[in-house]
Amino acid sequence: MAHRRTPRHRRMWTVTAAAIVIAGGVAPAASGATTAAPCTPGATYGSPLPSQTVAAQLIRSGFTFLEGPTWDRGTGTLLLSHMQNPTGPQGVQPSAVLRYTPPATFETFIAGSGSNGLAITADGTRVLAATHDNRTVSAYRLTDRSRTTIAAGYLGHAFNSPNDLTTGRDGTTYFTDPNYQRGNRADEQGGRTSVFRVRDGVVSLVDDTLPQPNGIVLSPDGKTLYVGSTGANAIMKYTVFADGTTGNRTTFASMRTPDGATIDCAGNLYWASYDEGLVYVFSPSGARLGTISAGRNTTNAAFGGPDGRTLYLTSGVSGGGFGLYRTQLNVSGNPY
Repeated sequence: MAHRRTPRHRRMWTVTAAAIVIAGGVAPAASGATTAAPCTPGATYGSPLPSQTVAAQLIRSGFTFLEGPTWDRGTGTLLLSHMQNPTGPQGVQPSAVLRYTPPATFETFIAGSGSNGLAITADGTRVLAATHDNRTVSAYRLTDRSRTTIAAGYLGHAFNSPNDLTTGRDGTTYFTDPNYQRGNRADEQGGRTSVFRVRDGVVSLVDDTLPQPNGIVLSPDGKTLYVGSTGANAIMKYTVFADGTTGNRTTFASMRTPDGATIDCAGNLYWASYDEGLVYVFSPSGARLGTISAGRNTTNAAFGGPDGRTLYLTSGVSGGGFGLYRTQLNVSGNPY
């Protein structure tokens, strides 16, 4: 998710509400609702990458800052956050949810969403959003785009700026709360940057010792939670129990500036390194399987496409040089 130094994350390109058809670039797989089922428990998968080093292909450039891609299987489209320049006395970044319909159509789906990280709910009816505009976690109904609040604060205090999130099939949602998009607003978390859980409307603390927690993802079986700590250059791993609580934190892997992440049906992790402009691919054991490159300053990744094997990446240079990229892999994503 968006993070780190102010100049790199504070400018965005404006997209009109009308659909914009793009010429040139790579034409991804044909659009249409995904027909493939979610991951099959106990299935056997081969190598996820066609080679150890993969170069993603550009779909469209010219954006200023993109984040939070998530695939909507019901419509066969990709949703992603488009963050703009900070405005007003509080210096908060406006944001909108864009919708990308392959092969080349972009439109504003939710104007003024205030969003960063996104995730489609298991029933496919809503998109959850880490919303820094009012320092909450929100849900937007996909049919009418109406907004509700999922998590408003913790112990009577506002969050810093919720950044990324992941949700289980039981509706338990985990989210990170660094302070990257807090702007000039008062610190109500006492200098802590944390990971939280919200279940049935109750917010609970997972961990308040990580410096700038960022990307976050659940394993396909929902029994492991992974969190990237940008400030520690590390990915942490937590056991998830049946009631959604967590424990047994260990260091899963080390890498530079871990940003957003996704996971495939085999449990392989795809973690964006902002500074390196790469996505590192790790096996469930933590072994590095290879890298995927997409220009500079890669922020996030998400699986999509009709078979769930297209990996979409957001990457670029703030100020008009951000783009959406894609590459075809061997294993479907979970969820996608």
